[in-house]
Amino acid sequence: MTEISDILNRLEYLETKVAFQDDTIEALNQEIAEQQNKIETLRSQMQFLVQKMKDGHVENQVASEAEETPPPHY
Repeated sequence: MTEISDILNRLEYLETKVAFQDDTIEALNQEIAEQQNKIETLRSQMQFLVQKMKDGHVENQVASEAEETPPPHY
């Protein structure tokens, strides 16, 4: 009887371990899917910015020297 009990305990342990592994795999799969969505969003944003740069529609955020007001120590 002890041998059967040991086998049942080992089987229960293995079933529990597989169940936890299944949960972990599912959680990792969801995380990978979310990261892939984020990567695709970033890729499309990057393509948009690159296209704007190529088209010359990005405005320069730095004013020319003539447009700048002199610093207060002048």
